[in-house]
Amino acid sequence: MPFTRLDIDRRRFLQSTAVLGASAIGGGPVFAQTRGETLLVVQELGPNSLDMQGVGSNQTVNGLSWNCYDRLLSYAAKTLPDGSPSYDRGKLSPELAESWQEAADGMSCTFKLRKDATFHDGTPVTAKDVKWSFDRAVSVGGFPTFQMSAGSLEKREQFVVVDNHTFRIDYVRKDKMLLFNVAVVVPFIINSELAKKNATEQDPWALTWLRTNEAGGGAYKIESWKPGSETIYARFDEWKNGPLPKIRRIIARDIPSAGTRRAMLERGDADFSTGFAPKDFDQLIKEGKVKVSGVPIPNALWYVALNTSKPPFDNVKLRQAVAWAMPYEAVQTNAFFGRAVPMYGGAGSVESAAWPQPFPYVTNIDKAKALMAEAGFAQGFETTLALDTGTATVGEPTAVLIQESLAKIGIKVTVEKIPGANWRTTLNKKELPMALNRFSGWLDYPEYYFFWNFHGNNSIFNISAYKNPAMDALIDKARFTADAADYATAVKSFIAMCMIEVPIVPLNQPIHDVAMQKNVAGYQFWFHREPDYRQFGKA
Repeated sequence: MPFTRLDIDRRRFLQSTAVLGASAIGGGPVFAQTRGETLLVVQELGPNSLDMQGVGSNQTVNGLSWNCYDRLLSYAAKTLPDGSPSYDRGKLSPELAESWQEAADGMSCTFKLRKDATFHDGTPVTAKDVKWSFDRAVSVGGFPTFQMSAGSLEKREQFVVVDNHTFRIDYVRKDKMLLFNVAVVVPFIINSELAKKNATEQDPWALTWLRTNEAGGGAYKIESWKPGSETIYARFDEWKNGPLPKIRRIIARDIPSAGTRRAMLERGDADFSTGFAPKDFDQLIKEGKVKVSGVPIPNALWYVALNTSKPPFDNVKLRQAVAWAMPYEAVQTNAFFGRAVPMYGGAGSVESAAWPQPFPYVTNIDKAKALMAEAGFAQGFETTLALDTGTATVGEPTAVLIQESLAKIGIKVTVEKIPGANWRTTLNKKELPMALNRFSGWLDYPEYYFFWNFHGNNSIFNISAYKNPAMDALIDKARFTADAADYATAVKSFIAMCMIEVPIVPLNQPIHDVAMQKNVAGYQFWFHREPDYRQFGKA
C-alpha cells in the first residue's frame, strides 16, 4: 500500500527522535535522554532567522529569542481565573539582573547583574554586554528600535556601565512603561565580544552573522537549525538566571499541514502544537483526546482598518456606515467558532479605562444605508479589502462574510489576497482602502495600543493613516501622567474618540489556543504568544 504524506511526515518525525541524544555545538559529550525529558513540537512555520532584531524576522523568532537569550528582567507569574498560569503584566521579576533600584528622583534605574551568569560559550556576562545589546536595540532601526522608544529607551547615552556587574539606565523622561519594556523580547543580552568579532564596518551590529548564529546565554541553545524544516534546542545546563528547565531537549518540526499536525498530536506522535483553525480547536476541546489551553490575547484585536487619509474612507460618516454594516455575529460563529471575545454591541458611552472593550456598533443595515446617503454615497461604490494569506484560515471566511454584508449597502468589495511575506511592507505604504488585520500590543496598556495604531507620529502600525492632534495629545497624556484621575480621563476620552471616528472597525479579541498531550505541564501564556520552554515539564 503506498505511503501518504501523513505517513511520511510521521515516519520522518519519529526517526528524528528515535535516538534521543544531543551534543553541544562544536562538539561535546553525547548523553542519553528519556522521552520524558524531550518535547516534540509540530508547528506550521519555524523561525526564518536566529535574530529577532533582524529585518523580516517572523513571529516564531520571538520564541527562539525568549528561550535562547536572557533579558535583565522578566514578568512575574500569576494564575488566571480559570486556573491557567500566565504572566503578570503589573509585576516584574529578576532574570539576568538579580536586583534593580530606581533613583530617588525617578530618573534612572541601576541593575545589579548576577556574577555567575555566562554565555553559551562559557564567557562571563558583564555590563559591557548589556550596554552593547541595548545600544544595538536602539540603533538597528525598524520595529526593535520603535519598540524601545515606546518605553522611552531612545539613545545609547542612556545606557551606562558602572562596573562589570552594575548597569544603569538614565531616563530621558519619566515613563511608567520603561521598566516593563526592559522585560519584553527586544532588549535581549548578546555575547558582545563574539558578535563584534563577526561584525564589519558596514555591519557594526553583526546583523548578517547573528541571522544564522546564536550568541546568547539563555536556558536553551540552538543545537541545530534547518530553516523550513526543523529547529532543535538543547538545555544549557550552566544557566543560572532561573530554575533549570525540566525539559532537556526540544525538537520543533515545521509541518505546514494543519491536518497532519493535528493527526500527529492526536496519535501521540507529538507533544505540543498550535496554529490550528478555531474549528479544529473547538473539535479538539469537545473530543477531549488532548488538552487545549486558550487565553484571550491582552491588548489585541481582529479589525478592519479603513484608510482615513484617502477617499472614500476619509469621510467619517462612511466609516460609521461600514461599522453598522459589519456581519459581527456571522464572523464570530462561522469564522471563529466562538474562539474569540466579541468586540461589538457595547454601551454607547465609555465608562471604563479598559482596553479592548466592545464598540457600540451591531449589524444594522438600515442605519448603515442612511449614513451612506448622508455621506454622499447613496449609489454605492467599489473598493478592495486586503487579506494576509498567512491568516487565511480565519481571514478568508471573514473577508467573504464582510464582502457579502457590505454589498447590502451598495459597497462592492473585491478581496485582495496578499502573501504573508509582503503583508507588512504593503501595509506600511498606507495605500490599501480596507485591510483585515490583527494587532496585539506586548505591553498591556490602552495607551500602548493607541500609540502604535492611532498616534500621528507613528508610521509603523498606524495602517489607517489616522492623524488627529487631539488624539495624539490624549495618548501622550495617558503615557506620561502620574495622576490616576487624569490617566483614566485621557484613556476613556481617546477610546470614545476612536468609537466615533472609526479608523478601525473591531471584530473581536482573539483567543490564543494551544494543544498538548495531557502529560505535558507548565505551559504558560505570554504576551509574545510563543511557548516558554523553560516552564515545561512532563507528568
